[in-house]
Amino acid sequence: MERQTLTTDPHYPDRADALALLSLSSVELLGRARDCRDIGFGHRVSYSRKVFVPLTELCRDVCHYCTFAKAPSRVAAPFMSMDQVLEVVRRGQAAGCNEVLLTLGEKPELRYAAARNWLEAAGYASTLDYLHAVCARILAETGMLPHVNAGTMEPEELARLREVSASMGLMLESGSDRLCERGHAHFGSPDKVPAVRLKTLADAGRLHIPMTTGLLIGIGETPEELVESLLSIRAVQEEYGNIQEVIVQNFRAKAGTRMAEAPEPDEETFLRAIALARLVLGPTMSIQAPPNLAHGDLEKLIDAGINDWGGVSPVTPDHVNPEAPWPHLDRLAEKTAAAGKELIQRLTVYPRYIEPTGLWIDRKVLRHVLARADAEGYARECSWIAGGLTPPDTSMFEHFDKPVPAEQVRAEVVDIVSRAMAGRRLQAAEIETLFGVRGSDLHFVCQSADELRKRQCGDEVSYVVVRNINYTNVCTYSCSFCAFSKGKTHEALRGKPYDLDLSEISRRVDEAWQRGAAEVCMQGGISPDYTGETYLEILRTVKQAQPGIHVHAFSPLEVTQGAATLGIPLREFLTRLKAAGLGSLPGTAAEVLHDEVRDILCKGKLTTDEWAAAIEQAHAVGLRTTSTIMYGHVDHPRHWAQHLLLLRDIQERTGGITEFVPLPFVAMEAPLYLRGGARPGPTFREAILMHAVARLVLHPLIPNIQASWVKLGPDGAVIALKAGVNDLGGTLMNESITRAAGAQHGQESAPEEMEMLIARAGRRPVQRTTLYERQTQDRVDSSFAAPELLPVVNRPFVRKRSRMDMLEPAE
Repeated sequence: MERQTLTTDPHYPDRADALALLSLSSVELLGRARDCRDIGFGHRVSYSRKVFVPLTELCRDVCHYCTFAKAPSRVAAPFMSMDQVLEVVRRGQAAGCNEVLLTLGEKPELRYAAARNWLEAAGYASTLDYLHAVCARILAETGMLPHVNAGTMEPEELARLREVSASMGLMLESGSDRLCERGHAHFGSPDKVPAVRLKTLADAGRLHIPMTTGLLIGIGETPEELVESLLSIRAVQEEYGNIQEVIVQNFRAKAGTRMAEAPEPDEETFLRAIALARLVLGPTMSIQAPPNLAHGDLEKLIDAGINDWGGVSPVTPDHVNPEAPWPHLDRLAEKTAAAGKELIQRLTVYPRYIEPTGLWIDRKVLRHVLARADAEGYARECSWIAGGLTPPDTSMFEHFDKPVPAEQVRAEVVDIVSRAMAGRRLQAAEIETLFGVRGSDLHFVCQSADELRKRQCGDEVSYVVVRNINYTNVCTYSCSFCAFSKGKTHEALRGKPYDLDLSEISRRVDEAWQRGAAEVCMQGGISPDYTGETYLEILRTVKQAQPGIHVHAFSPLEVTQGAATLGIPLREFLTRLKAAGLGSLPGTAAEVLHDEVRDILCKGKLTTDEWAAAIEQAHAVGLRTTSTIMYGHVDHPRHWAQHLLLLRDIQERTGGITEFVPLPFVAMEAPLYLRGGARPGPTFREAILMHAVARLVLHPLIPNIQASWVKLGPDGAVIALKAGVNDLGGTLMNESITRAAGAQHGQESAPEEMEMLIARAGRRPVQRTTLYERQTQDRVDSSFAAPELLPVVNRPFVRKRSRMDMLEPAE
């Protein structure tokens, strides 16, 4: 995340203009704040599903409004035990929570012997030392994300807790030194001195720690002091960019405190405070107001400019405000919708801080964050994993077949979809919008895509009988997503290095033909012993075995590498391949066609421009290609949008792409995922949307959208067939690349099974050729009731001593 110069932006008023906001009427102030919020957050209001852990209620401060902090005589024990903490956390885990909010008083051992004695007996040097151990156990045993509210800290203390927490919080409460004087709310509380708290926020910024802060409204501050407090928070954000959210919380008088009789802020005062926070801090700052403390309608808080409800727990009370229960999440969603917004669950750390370099989150914690994040950085809404045996949660598609009333769909989405269905080229930002839809908008996008599918392709669902032949798994590249290739960095992954003998290739081709195959699909690693002549020899072997079979082979990377080894232009090599019997190319090795992503996944492999050039060269010599995307790892919807637009533009120039095939990332055995550097694949919603959005974006240029039954599984494939898909790909005798990544599907789905699957979706199956012609009846007949495949023979790869250096991973 780049630092911003906030004061150069028209949305960030200078000090004089910020103070001038105080003179606006409430109607104008709230209206401006509402518009400002919509610029940054649109139709979404977020919340974090959390569990609340009050690690200790002892505190050295004596804030005059607080009932959380207690004397040792009023608590059962100075600290919660580790077992007590984990019991609460596991209840939260079972309830679908992602965040563990750890709240504690500030350094109680400096005031209370009971705290010092407990810590010493337990083997901890300080409260923060114990907190570190607690967070480490939470991460190790549950993977839930600690959010630490530990008060003011020194840089070394912040740095240590950064190792075991996703984010931290420190309420400024007020930037007024006056409130620390005798007779005011913070008198006798050394940690509430504004300069001390602002220093902690700034130190956290220098350490790249995402921080929550906020203000407590109604504890004696003046309106001018409120504005000054907001400006001090903004100064930290301008310098370090680490303030992820600002809580605007209304003071609630509590019995038993020195401020029990103090007046609470009225509704208008509180709403104005929210609006001021929005306007001073700008459209991109997350502004939160706790829903359990609201006096009136929750919709009014949204109208004042908030975009977030904060942490809401279905398990534990608000221990700081125990008299105010959390609203039920269904009610929160209902009230959010009544204000014209959509409730969305986030993680404890906000999306903009979740990125693969680990700049904002320690890498040991980042793996747990990525495991719970979707492509936008919000909370995953399902446990489905591409390639796994667990069926997807299809509840979000329960009413998939019923038309969505127009009034339930956002006008923006209707407009984008309408232009796509008219064949217009969408803008990248519009495509991003489609990838983010949920609820009624999701149904509308998928139903529109399916309507378009019916117009273009009718109710037939095609598939091809194909044998996959992966002639070698030895590769000089070390792509971080690949669990199939074998090189020096991938030797520990499943399977042994092999290199097929030509006689075995010939045998497999013969067997495939006898079993009704229309095609052999051939790809492999970039072996150090392969040259362009190797690929030509493989082609000649296939065509000699079965002249009538279509050879769909060699990715853009393979043909580029083959041409380079022969020292000839790519176009000349492609011409030779075509003459030797190559029928078409798979548009694989694409991953995501955005070099920002490729530098992480496959640095040193083809760039986006090189991949596109290889595809266009193939089209130029009369070889058609498929197109693919492999998504759900370190990528985001903006990358997907650029990928789809690139494919559309290529197709507009050449017309050579037969189909688009979304390939969800199968993470289970992928090195990048095992190292904690990637998400565990797309969510099921994202997987279905990739097909639906592709249908809309690529219309009318690429008419065939294919679903991978290997990666989606049978239930997922049926849903995809109702969201714009018209093809189920191949029967896949001996698919091995996806299974190497950990997928449980993929050995083969016989024609009988493919047709049953298609019938489940209420569609008509039809066998096709590679180039989408209807298969002849005699070949169709051959494909049914085929005999069992004979065992394959993978010849072990023997490295040639003179070329061992080529097996070093690519830089």
